[in-house]
Amino acid sequence: QAQVAESGGGSVQAGGSLRLSCVASIHGYISYTMGWFRQAPGKEREGVASIDSDGNTYYADSVKGRFTLSKDNAANTLYLQMNSLRPEDTAMYYCAADNPFVDARAFLDGLVDPDYWGQGTQVIVSS
Repeated sequence: QAQVAESGGGSVQAGGSLRLSCVASIHGYISYTMGWFRQAPGKEREGVASIDSDGNTYYADSVKGRFTLSKDNAANTLYLQMNSLRPEDTAMYYCAADNPFVDARAFLDGLVDPDYWGQGTQVIVSS
């Protein structure tokens, strides 16, 4: 069964770093549009970063310059390196994937409903 699964969340102090991983068990993973979303308690889900089949990456303004999205095609794994973490980054982080025809910017903006969602991994940043 096709799926994505996240790992790597945890608790850190402000200014610290975490790396989230998302392993995709999807046929044709390499060409899929993929990315990360997050949802904090009482807030709507928001896009964090996305990557298209050509490797182009897109970021929410709130994480630009601090988060880096990368993909290891050999390992079927998507990574989100999060540096200079802030308390407002505290949220449940979800990996998602959709077919290659989905525009990665529309994906990031929540204009499409991805085909695949992970269960989420919690990130807590304390001040």
